[in-house]
Amino acid sequence: MFFNAKGRGGKRGVTRSFLTHIFNSRQIQLIFFSIITALIIIGCGVSTSKNISSNSENITSQTRVVKHAMDETKVPLNPKRVVVLGGLDNALALGIKPIAATTLLYDQYPDYLQSKTEEVEKVGVNGSPSLEKILYLKPDLILGLNWDADIYQQLSQIAPTVLADADKSWQEWLTKFAEALGKTETAEQLLQDYEQRINTLRQKIGNKLSNTQVSLVNFWNNYTRIYMNNSFAGSIIKEIGLPRPNYQDKDKVNENISLELIPQLEGDVIFLSLGGHDPSKLKQFTNHPLWLQLEAVREDRVYQVSSDTWISSWGMIGANSVLDDLFKYLIDK
Repeated sequence: MFFNAKGRGGKRGVTRSFLTHIFNSRQIQLIFFSIITALIIIGCGVSTSKNISSNSENITSQTRVVKHAMDETKVPLNPKRVVVLGGLDNALALGIKPIAATTLLYDQYPDYLQSKTEEVEKVGVNGSPSLEKILYLKPDLILGLNWDADIYQQLSQIAPTVLADADKSWQEWLTKFAEALGKTETAEQLLQDYEQRINTLRQKIGNKLSNTQVSLVNFWNNYTRIYMNNSFAGSIIKEIGLPRPNYQDKDKVNENISLELIPQLEGDVIFLSLGGHDPSKLKQFTNHPLWLQLEAVREDRVYQVSSDTWISSWGMIGANSVLDDLFKYLIDK
């Protein structure tokens, strides 16, 4: 829903068309950034320059080298002022509260992270961070994904920058962030606990594991969208081993469907994620004759879940929330 940049819908924070518009204006942003950077240095004078030099020497003497999607970067051993440009869920899961981060499209952190993001400043939306805001915050480490590859050099002028490969899994993002933060053991434990939860879920589902087809549907205002194997929730469903309806068992992220294709939503269970929907349009959809004919609808096996976690989170906290829902609806019910 939110992360459609570079072809992996749901995973990039803003839609492809939105990012195209942003990138078209990026050159102008970089020009202003260069001017502002120069003015800050001039305005701060010699004293600040000496402080910057002293701080840089101190940081350099206490660093580790991290290989990432863009380069090899020396990062501080114990960063204190971290800015996260995408992948916020994973940074928070590692126990780091950044000083600032980018948000989803509507300039807000997702509901499920609200309690963890108090006092975390916003520095733009995913895929379009404000270089000026980041510069003024004086971070000592910047974490993100290489959808910001075109401004990597500018970011590196502000602070050591580590960009994970956006085409890798969210687990690999977690591992790369952990390496940069000195939290590798924490990441390993998080992943072990996650795998254990998946194994427990498989055991509890038992013989039904191979014949419980899971349909993933999102309703968002004017469209209905199905999510396939390469979506966030789809990748979790696949890892567990739950089958998908034939039409959804594809190595794609998502596909919008018209009302006449509602039969393609059929599954033994349907997880319906909602976000920003118009209640009247949702009612029109759920009252449609083709929807009412679905077996999962007739058998009351349609479960409403959060789009923030099932579609947009791409991180450890969100993944555990998806597992919570699967335990709730596939086991407890």
